[in-house]
Amino acid sequence: MKALVAERDWLTVVLLPGYAPDLNPVEGLWAHIKRSLANLAARTLNELETLLRRRLKALQYRHGILGGFLAGTGLAVDRPDRP
Repeated sequence: MKALVAERDWLTVVLLPGYAPDLNPVEGLWAHIKRSLANLAARTLNELETLLRRRLKALQYRHGILGGFLAGTGLAVDRPDRP
């Protein structure tokens, strides 16, 4: 793997812990979705699935919120300087 990475100047690899939900922006997204479902009483799984798809689709266009999930991890989006 080191050789593969070394051959590609454009590729930056950052080693993360095996389990780190606080570094995963998707965890923030799902927490947001789950909060929005707090008082939901879906009658069927299809109804729940439809609602989830709609809410995820709506979030797709809210770049500020999505950026907030990423910012909440504390990870840098910019390419780090190479040693």
